[in-house]
Amino acid sequence: MRVLVTGAAGFIGSHLAEALANAGHDVTGLDALTGYYDRSLKRENVGRLAARGIETARLDLAADPLGPVLSEVEAVYHLAAQPGLSPDTDRRAFVRNNVRATERLLDALAGHPHLQAFLFASSSSVYGREATGAEDVELSPASVYGRTKRRAEAAVRARAASERWDSCILRLFSVYGPRERPDKLIPKALRCARRGQAFPLFEGSEHHRRSFTYVGDAVEGLVAALDRFPRCAGQAINIGAPSSTSTLRVLERVAEVVGRPLCIERRPPRPGDQQNTRAQIETARRLLGFAPATPLRDGIAREADWLERTRTGQAAP
Repeated sequence: MRVLVTGAAGFIGSHLAEALANAGHDVTGLDALTGYYDRSLKRENVGRLAARGIETARLDLAADPLGPVLSEVEAVYHLAAQPGLSPDTDRRAFVRNNVRATERLLDALAGHPHLQAFLFASSSSVYGREATGAEDVELSPASVYGRTKRRAEAAVRARAASERWDSCILRLFSVYGPRERPDKLIPKALRCARRGQAFPLFEGSEHHRRSFTYVGDAVEGLVAALDRFPRCAGQAINIGAPSSTSTLRVLERVAEVVGRPLCIERRPPRPGDQQNTRAQIETARRLLGFAPATPLRDGIAREADWLERTRTGQAAP
């Protein structure tokens, strides 16, 4: 199948594009290479994809013409988005890159003669501070990011209702692993532990709990959604580990993996943070055969190994 992955130069998108190609799909990537974090990391991912024969078009979904890259696609995975909770990120960036970009992509796919499946990567952030229920609970996002992802979900559903193609919403829970954004909890903690630097911890967040989900497990779920698309069309599906771990426990695991203590520097609380997430994945198990199996410590060790090999200039996955 001819598959387009938006956000293909990013963390999850690059892993997904590779997995789809390994499964025999004809994959094209699309990415704007925005500067939310170091573009060189995204360029490295583009190089990895090129080595696998996957071409990545540099296009801005919110502004550029999209017709040529969409003309022959049969399935679209839409992962491109403005992430994060940083107060330094203007609200307009979230609206532009999460809502407007999605609407323009959907507009460009209106009446598409070949498209069969539109798979939208959403987030547990749409649930709000507590993300512990099934997919049919009321959505109450507490952050601008979560609110714009909810709006994007609504746009996807509305457009699919009037098209010959259908959609599936895949809500990801705290994905981590090699190639992760450097500002995220685990890579930042790994770097601090290795360098003997203090880790900045937002006040109270040590008690926050998350369904930390290894990227390989998450990608298996995403790929299964296409493989079994007739079963999951029209659905919203949680993709995450069915366990919940505190931030403090994660930091303890990081210290164990690195073999050095991790010093903490307290910071004021950050607005919009989720208090508790625990992925309810009965729907994913039933429809996708989804069964995440990577223990947290193993996943952190793999990410630590990747960061070390990247630092020393060795080939990294």
